[in-house]
Amino acid sequence: MSKQPQQADDEIHEDQLLNFLVNSLDEEVALSLAENAELDAEDIYEVLVGACADGTSVSTLCERSEDAPHENSVLYHLRTKFDLETLEQVGNMLLQKDVLDVLPQQVEVCADLHLRPYYGDEDDTDGLYHSQAKRGTTAFHAYATLYARVKNKRYTL
Repeated sequence: MSKQPQQADDEIHEDQLLNFLVNSLDEEVALSLAENAELDAEDIYEVLVGACADGTSVSTLCERSEDAPHENSVLYHLRTKFDLETLEQVGNMLLQKDVLDVLPQQVEVCADLHLRPYYGDEDDTDGLYHSQAKRGTTAFHAYATLYARVKNKRYTL
């Protein structure tokens, strides 16, 4: 009885995404650690990606995870080996890198506008969005979220 080759499903699984992100960071961010270091660059990237995905801190993730390196080791390397400006540029580049290949030529873009009322000093409203009175104020912090709609699925941009 021959086995049918297993077809890939349309979903991205957590371990695949973690692997992709860690490999992308490893390719783009040069991180040199001493030969006697307790951990390697991939360990640090896994903690960073995991903390971002969980919406938690590096310390919390390291404390809760049995196989994570010690938080002090990770935090030490983050403080001494990373230039935040360069890391931000690399992160933005990685986010944009494959977008054009993944999206079809034209996509429908949707926007959600979120208004948070501002109740502070009336003299400090520069940069705030002004609109009809709502919840006792006409000044708001405005946030927009953009989505690309592809095959009736919504992707946050």
